[in-house]
Amino acid sequence: MLHHASVHRPSGDWPRQDAAGALTLDFEARHRRRILLRTDQGEEILLDLPRAVAMADGDGLQLEDGRWLEVRAAPETLIEIRHPAPAQLVRLAWHLGNRHLPTEIGTGVLCIRPNPVIEAMLVGLGAVLAEVQRPFQPEGGAHRRADSHEILRHHEH
Repeated sequence: MLHHASVHRPSGDWPRQDAAGALTLDFEARHRRRILLRTDQGEEILLDLPRAVAMADGDGLQLEDGRWLEVRAAPETLIEIRHPAPAQLVRLAWHLGNRHLPTEIGTGVLCIRPNPVIEAMLVGLGAVLAEVQRPFQPEGGAHRRADSHEILRHHEH
């Protein structure tokens, strides 16, 4: 029987101690609405969410039989972007955002997926690049937050 996962909860909002299994997924597979997936334990499940969600490491998915699965972020090849003048990272982030490129923003570092054209542009702007292997969690923007409508309503009053 193919089980369906139709409930997503962020880390801290689900009973992690009750996880019956896990899904280790790269960012592409963690940002879906509907897809057939295989758990780390070998069980096939159908992810069937009401809308696409950018799931993060530690999030939970609930199956229709009540079991919970922990989402784990798989390591991926990424490009870390630094600049000798850290204030220039803002300018580099603007260039990446202007190209609608998924970008993870850290303290003193930006991360993107490998892209030779973008990497050449960044080096031309003085960036120092390094290839790394780690999970990728790019910024989603306030419009993607599950509670953004509630935040907007609260600020209107």
